[in-house]
Amino acid sequence: MALELTTHMQNGLKLLLPIVWGLTARPAEAVSFYTQRLEDPKAVYITPSSGDDDTAVLQQGVNRVHETARQGVVFVAPGRYRLSSTVYIWPGIRVIGYGAERPVFVLPARTPGFGDAAHEKVMIFFAGGRPGYGRGRWGNPQPANGPVPDATPGTFYSALANVDVEVGEGNPGAVAVRARYAQHCFLAHMDFRLGPALAGIHEGGNVVEDVRFFGGTHAVWTSKPSPGWQFTLIDCSFEGQRESAILEHEAGLTLIRPQFRHVPTAVEIEPEWVDELWVKDARLADISGPAFVFGVENSSRQEINMEGVTCRDVPVFAALRDSGKRYKAPARTYAVKIFSHGWHYADSGAVPETRTLLDATALGTMPPPVASDLARLPACDTWVNARDLGAKGDGTTDDTEVLQKAILAHRAIYLPSGFYVVRDTLTLRPDTALIGLHPGATQIILPDGTPAYEGTGGPKALIEAPRGGSNIVFGIGLYTSGNNRRAVAALWKAGANSLMNDVRFLGGHGTPLPDGSRARPYNDTHTADPDPTRHWDSQYPSLWVTDGGGGTFLDIWTPSTYAQAGMLVSDTDTEGRVYQVSSEHHVHHEVQLRNAAHWRFYALQTEEERGESGFALPVEIDSSRDITFANFHAYRVISSFQPFAWAVKVSRSQDIRFRNMHCDSNSKVSFDCSLYDQSHEVEVRQREFAWLDVSGRAPRPRPAGRSPVLARGAKVEKLAGGFLNVSGGAAGPKGDFYFVDAHEQRIYHWDAAARTLSALRDVPPEPINLAVDQSGNLIVISGAEDGAVYALSPSNSVVRLKPEAVCERSGKSLYLPVSDWRLNRSSLSNPVAHFVSPDGTAIVPAGEDFLRGATSWGVKSSPQIRSFGLGRAVPGEPFYVGDEAALRTWVADVKPDGSLDHFRLFAEQGGEGVTADSHRNVYLAAGQIYAYDPRGKLLDTILIPERPVQLMFGGADRQTLFICARTSLYAVRTKYPGR
Repeated sequence: MALELTTHMQNGLKLLLPIVWGLTARPAEAVSFYTQRLEDPKAVYITPSSGDDDTAVLQQGVNRVHETARQGVVFVAPGRYRLSSTVYIWPGIRVIGYGAERPVFVLPARTPGFGDAAHEKVMIFFAGGRPGYGRGRWGNPQPANGPVPDATPGTFYSALANVDVEVGEGNPGAVAVRARYAQHCFLAHMDFRLGPALAGIHEGGNVVEDVRFFGGTHAVWTSKPSPGWQFTLIDCSFEGQRESAILEHEAGLTLIRPQFRHVPTAVEIEPEWVDELWVKDARLADISGPAFVFGVENSSRQEINMEGVTCRDVPVFAALRDSGKRYKAPARTYAVKIFSHGWHYADSGAVPETRTLLDATALGTMPPPVASDLARLPACDTWVNARDLGAKGDGTTDDTEVLQKAILAHRAIYLPSGFYVVRDTLTLRPDTALIGLHPGATQIILPDGTPAYEGTGGPKALIEAPRGGSNIVFGIGLYTSGNNRRAVAALWKAGANSLMNDVRFLGGHGTPLPDGSRARPYNDTHTADPDPTRHWDSQYPSLWVTDGGGGTFLDIWTPSTYAQAGMLVSDTDTEGRVYQVSSEHHVHHEVQLRNAAHWRFYALQTEEERGESGFALPVEIDSSRDITFANFHAYRVISSFQPFAWAVKVSRSQDIRFRNMHCDSNSKVSFDCSLYDQSHEVEVRQREFAWLDVSGRAPRPRPAGRSPVLARGAKVEKLAGGFLNVSGGAAGPKGDFYFVDAHEQRIYHWDAAARTLSALRDVPPEPINLAVDQSGNLIVISGAEDGAVYALSPSNSVVRLKPEAVCERSGKSLYLPVSDWRLNRSSLSNPVAHFVSPDGTAIVPAGEDFLRGATSWGVKSSPQIRSFGLGRAVPGEPFYVGDEAALRTWVADVKPDGSLDHFRLFAEQGGEGVTADSHRNVYLAAGQIYAYDPRGKLLDTILIPERPVQLMFGGADRQTLFICARTSLYAVRTKYPGR
């Protein structure tokens, strides 16, 4: 029986909507998305109270779902709900309004706590956990009296839909929603009438669909979502904001068919910040200032692309903050076919350049808005409840026959919360709509060992959509379990007008179980499933679009480790549109396209775990054409240790477009290349760029010329190979080179005179980075214990060094990290200890983070550990530090105590390694080796067969540049010795 929290209904007098600040007319009435009460025995239903405060009623409803089912739905009846304080939505809970008119959450005028514009207060707060219940991110119990944690990368399935928000006067500190959550979380079908509020959304994530924002200082004010991937707003409108409609940085902002009216600025990227901004089919009117504002214009991390923007009364389309450039309107009414800014590749073999491109044309009249490609659900009053037809959804009863009969007899089948077991394919009719409201709480499950899916043979679907159908699958989880070798969760042949929205392909991380817990994805060693009968990579792809299939796919999460891929598109030239899809944790492939055409992937996110997907290829494109990827994020988790070559492989394909590529990792093994054109054997090692077209044509050869920094006739030479991932090297006093293969816990010695390689014996545990003193003692930074530094003598005796006080060390060699993905200036600028070599000539300054073993996501990450190497620093001389994440190189002054001071930007390029020669030329390892003069002018590009990660001068005359490059050690003779 459904739980209900009901009190007396307030009187039926409908309050008139207030006039939105700055506008002269009331906005159109909201249209309810769920017009009927939907029966769900596991849900909670609430109605407004008869008093002046409904905060407790709403909170009690959320709490009851959490306490009874851990996840599920709170249904909110029509009416006006007055809030006096924050309502917390616990993870996995969805608050959904219903009725002929949407319910409204109202913040009354001058509500205490919301009146200070300098101190925001949130109305609806999506939490990462509930104090007193469960455990936090690192497994620690959450104290009952502790603060409510923010939503996290592990916050799934939470949502607020079909509810309007209204802010009364005198609440300038109000923020309607804070939502830093991850997959299958969203805001949808809402109006934010913000009035004086600070923001409608401050810190958002995942998806916002069909939401209108009126008034407020900002509609959306946001930064990088907690998981680090994109934030997509689709079919949303913005009107009457006082400053900018959207103020953001690093949000991966993806705007599909947005409309902006009566605002000073549509989107502003905050000063000194970057983003991957993708805008498609936008409509702008009456924008008083520049419509789009951004700076940091020379950084390859600033990736801006827009297509199909129509404008009226938008005198300045874009303003570049740092240079002062302004891109003005060609007419009062105009269309922007393309606006692009950032690092451009004309083709896969081309040399990149920073470009700003505006292709605008005057129009006589404004064309109509681009229609949404999200198919509307059938009217709620036509939905048939599967439980009324006899389905049990109890996780045990076989519901196959009931559900198949329902499909044959009815167009729209609503599945309330439950676990619906089936043992054969559910074959949809051409117009079938399967509708749920929570893909974690509403699952269709194929049990392990189902006979029809065992053995060898072709794919057998859990759900099959017919060729050319207009099918809809909405808000449902599809689970093929882990031991059904022929299973494919969805075999999709439906046509261009079909829709899959809010669908979870279960298995792996975040899979909810009937008891409210989540399935364990790993055994104790992260090498397999906890159940030995379940095998990774043993099933067909989870979502297989084929045989002319297409349509729209929005907010899909497909991370089943049992499937061969999260999504496969094959043998179709039907148009497909993919928005905010997360495909993760597969053994070999995340997304594959084979013989496909006319597909668009906007805000695709892939993630590779060290256990199952250390060697997974995120995107494979073969024999395909007319494909676009925009705002593609390819990520490898921080605990990864296996290098992998490419994020994208393209073969036998043409007209493949990439807009805003973001390829990253907080580990030391991000993808070596963002893209590999197999047909022409071309690698694109730049991990961040705004524009790349793969035409399918063979690239033009690059002209060769004499290098201004290499010795005459010098060529890059491979000295040794066969390693897993080498870096951390140091040159000895005789010019020999020592380096580390950290995961293998081995230190190697390259004898420069004899040209031989040997492995050192009895090395300290977990060596990571090295330095050498004048007596030949090897200083070894170790990850085995907190603050561990060892000295290894030429006779192989090992001594652990103790930290000493920081003081001036005149005439000594100071060894500092040359790369740290976060550019930890605090640690580099304020060392708290010195580690002194046995002969006293080499000093390693370190910060408190190194001494206490500071971690990020459980992985040690101080600069001495995270850096790809240490460089020799000389007081009074410049020292160069690479910022791998921002792709920048900084120069700082070295003080006598080894601290760095006066950081300033040296080059808008950076990566894993950096060093300098005696003429102060600077060499950067950033995909290739880039040589700059002392003023930051690019002199030369030195091509290396593998991605270089550390550079160090050595040899008897110090004119040999040693290059650690993943699996190999290379060297090249230079014109000048190292500094």
